[in-house]
Amino acid sequence: MSPDELRVECPQCGKQVVRSRRSGAPFFPFCCERCKLLDLGKWLSGEHRIEEPLEPGSEDPSGRSAEN
Repeated sequence: MSPDELRVECPQCGKQVVRSRRSGAPFFPFCCERCKLLDLGKWLSGEHRIEEPLEPGSEDPSGRSAEN
């Protein structure tokens, strides 16, 4: 592996993806367009999400207290 290469596993299927200055890897970090679109579908359907539990008294994104 040269210093200009980056190797990761595709987050969707686990296949190894190599990105170098020459290849560019157009779907990086995914191995192909299909894996990229499958992952996008999971985000859009709500299967993937970023959650943080709300604590009593914390504020929601609108700036209002959660107790209101």
